[in-house]
Amino acid sequence: MSVATATNRPSPNPSRKREGDIRADFPGLTPGWHYLDTAATAQKPQAVIDACTLAMGRDYATVHRGVYARSADMTLAYEAARRRIAAFIGARESEIVFVRGATEAINLVAYSHRRKGRVLLSTLEHHSNIVPWQLAGWQVDVCPLTPDGRIDLDAAEQMLTPDHTMVAFAHVSNVLGSPLDVARAAELAHRVGAELLIDGCQAVPRLPVDVAASGCDYYVFSGHKLYGPTGIGVLWSDKLDALPPWQGGGSMIDRVTFEKTTYAPAPTRFEAGTPAIVEALGLAAAVDYVESIGVEAIHAHECALVASLREQLARKNSVTLFGPESSAGIVSFAMAGVHPHDIGTILDESGVAIRAGHHCAQPLMEHLGVPATARASFGLYSNQDDVTALIEGLARVERIFG
Repeated sequence: MSVATATNRPSPNPSRKREGDIRADFPGLTPGWHYLDTAATAQKPQAVIDACTLAMGRDYATVHRGVYARSADMTLAYEAARRRIAAFIGARESEIVFVRGATEAINLVAYSHRRKGRVLLSTLEHHSNIVPWQLAGWQVDVCPLTPDGRIDLDAAEQMLTPDHTMVAFAHVSNVLGSPLDVARAAELAHRVGAELLIDGCQAVPRLPVDVAASGCDYYVFSGHKLYGPTGIGVLWSDKLDALPPWQGGGSMIDRVTFEKTTYAPAPTRFEAGTPAIVEALGLAAAVDYVESIGVEAIHAHECALVASLREQLARKNSVTLFGPESSAGIVSFAMAGVHPHDIGTILDESGVAIRAGHHCAQPLMEHLGVPATARASFGLYSNQDDVTALIEGLARVERIFG
């Protein structure tokens, strides 16, 4: 893919590829290896690798600065990538800020927001949606969960007051896979005059997202979980003009003197320094790839795998399952008498890669009453063979630990 193709927008076509063809697109999925850690980071399709290779090689030049032709072409491709990614989530390009990842996006909002006050988080939040608010001086309140592991919006309704200026929730839990009713969360936040920030890292790769229709005020996600490169993420907001810049440097300025500096309009004023050019084009290629399959088809595929795995794990008396039955692409569990790290190590010997630990969600682990969980997470390339390999590997764990 050359930079000239960054504006192409394929029509979603869930039947475009057979399952085997999809797996063949991912060179990281070597034979005999079962990758079940997509919630941490997704494998990359060859189309993304090719886009990054061309952008870093044959087509490479800086953006927004050069007057020569290749720089102008790269600038057009970079901004086309912004438009492409904006369209993917139902946004306008002027509402998209490129950042290093969701972590930086949340930090940007937490530090730049002019109405620092009380923020309502939930028990299941990733550390990246907890620590920035603390560091930036917000007062943190915590919404509890429902018995099946969802954010309890009835409780949130009772907790919210006019003192709250922000609500920040995960769209999909990175541990439990539990989805959030974003529209209702937005209505509750706005009722008391607060704004809503949504951490969409786990949602964007597996659920249709329309930020304008959702009612939220800020939406963030990381590119590497969407089958794109690391080092690139997105902050969406239709309220960027209300935020001052939080990092200074080149590109984000209007005019600089030693007496006073004025700043460029949004989104440029939030992109100080040379941007992640190659990564932005790679992320646009990832969006093309995902839409060529169809997010709805991906979600249905992952839901079927979740249902299969949960049903088989539920037969094991030694296993405790966490989260709702209808989790989105993620299954967390514990095995009696076996630490999740031991589970992960033994599974690795069988060619099965899962996550084991607290998943950057220590408050949630405390709520669950465990130090850690084992987590299997699916991607668009996952299949029933991966589920079978995991179940067979767990049988080996049971034999080893008696």
